[in-house]
Amino acid sequence: MTTRDTLTEPGPAQRSTSDLTRAAVSGWLGTALEFLDFQLYSLAAALVFTPLFFPDTAPGIAIILAMATYGVGYGARLLGAFVFGRMGDRVGRKGVLFFTIALMGIATTLIGALPTYAQVGVLAPILLVTLRLIQGFGAGAEIAGATTMLTEYAPRDKRGLIGSLVALGTNSATLVATGLWALLVALLSEDQLLSWGWRIPFLGSFLVLFLAMWIRMHLKESPVFEDRPDVVDGKALSSQELRERAAQDDDAARAVVSQRKGRAFFVALMLRFGQAGNSGLIQTFLVAYLVTELGRAKTLPTNAILISSAVGFVTVPLVGWLSDKYGRRPLYLAFLGASALLAIPGMALIGAPASVGIILGIIVLHNVSVLALFSLESVTMAELFGARTRFTQLAVAKEVGGILSTAIGPIIAASLTALFHSWWPLALMLLAYSAIGLIGALMMPEVRGRDLTRLEDAL
Repeated sequence: MTTRDTLTEPGPAQRSTSDLTRAAVSGWLGTALEFLDFQLYSLAAALVFTPLFFPDTAPGIAIILAMATYGVGYGARLLGAFVFGRMGDRVGRKGVLFFTIALMGIATTLIGALPTYAQVGVLAPILLVTLRLIQGFGAGAEIAGATTMLTEYAPRDKRGLIGSLVALGTNSATLVATGLWALLVALLSEDQLLSWGWRIPFLGSFLVLFLAMWIRMHLKESPVFEDRPDVVDGKALSSQELRERAAQDDDAARAVVSQRKGRAFFVALMLRFGQAGNSGLIQTFLVAYLVTELGRAKTLPTNAILISSAVGFVTVPLVGWLSDKYGRRPLYLAFLGASALLAIPGMALIGAPASVGIILGIIVLHNVSVLALFSLESVTMAELFGARTRFTQLAVAKEVGGILSTAIGPIIAASLTALFHSWWPLALMLLAYSAIGLIGALMMPEVRGRDLTRLEDAL
C-alpha cells in the first residue's frame, strides 16, 4: 500500500460519463423504491390492513396492530444500517447495494401476494410482520449506500447537484404511492379494493425493482473505494493491519488511527435530527392534526403535500447546485435559520381557517425545512465522514436520527395539541428541531470538495 498525499486528486480509478449516469439513475431508483415501499405500506396500514389482517380485533386495537407492523420495520432498518454499512466499508459498495435493493423490493412485492386472515388465520399477520422486517432490514442501508456511491462517483465540483438526485427519489415515491392509492380508492368499490385492488401497488413495485436491479448489475464499483489507501485486493485492511501501517509512519493510516472518534457522527446526528424531525412534523403529523383537530377535509393536507413534492423537483437540485457554488455550511445555516424564523408564521398560516393559507404554509415549510435540508444532507454527511467508515456512519446516523425524531416527535406533538388545542406547540417543536440542526451546522467545518479518499473524518 502506498502512502497518499491527502491533498492530491484521486488516483487512476476514474469513471466515464455513462458510468456516472448509471450511478445517478441507480441512486434515484433505489431511494424511490425505498420510500415507495414504506409509503405504500403506511397507506395500506391506514386504509386496508385492519380488515384484511386483523378482522377479529376491536377496531381501535386493530388499527394499533396495523400501525405496529409498520413500526417494526424501523428497528430492522437500524440493524440493516449497521450490518450492511460495515460490509460496504469492508468489501465495497456495489455488491451490498445490489443485495439491499433485492431484499427490500422482493419483500414488498411478496406483501402483494400474501394470503389474508380470512384465508389462513393468524399466519397472515405473522407473514406480514416477517416481510416487513425483511423489507426494513434491506432498506436500512439503501439510502445511505446510494448516497455514498453517488457522491463518490460525482466530480468534486458537482457533488451537491448530483448527490441531490438521491433526495429526489423521495419526491418521486411520494407522488407515485399517493397517486396510486388515490386512483384505486377513486376507481374501485370497497369490496374490489379489499378483495384484490390493494395488491396492485405492491405487485406493481416489482417493475421498479427489476429496473433498479438490472442497472445495479451493470454498475461499476465506487472509484473512491477502489482508490482508498487502506484497500488491498478489493478488501479493506483490518484495524490491526491499519495500526501496523501507522506504526510504520504511513500518513494515511496514522491520520485515521490517531483521530478522536465520534465528533463527526455527533454533528451528523444533529443535522439529521433537525431534518427528520421537521419531516415527521410537517409531512406526517400535520395531516392528522388538520383532519382530526381542525376538522379539515382529508384532501386538503394531502393535496398540499403533493403540490409541495412537485415544487421539490426544483428546490432539491437548486439547493444542491447552490451548495456546490457557496458551500454546504452557509446553505445549512441559511435554511435552518429560515426554518426557525418561519416556524411561527408558517404554523399560524396552517392553523388559520383559510385553505389557501394552509396550502401555502405547508408548501413553504416543507420545501425550506425538509426538502432543502434533505438535499444538503445527501452530500454533506458523505463528505463529513472518512472513507474507511463512511457507509456505516452515514447509515447509522440517518437511522438513529430518524428513529429518535419519528418515534418521539409525533407522541409529543399529539400530547401537546390535545392539551392546548392550538398550533403554537407545533411551531415551538419546529423551532426546536431547526435549532438542533443549526447547532450542528455551526459545529461542522466546511466540507465542500473534500477529498473523499481520506480515511479520517472531517473533524
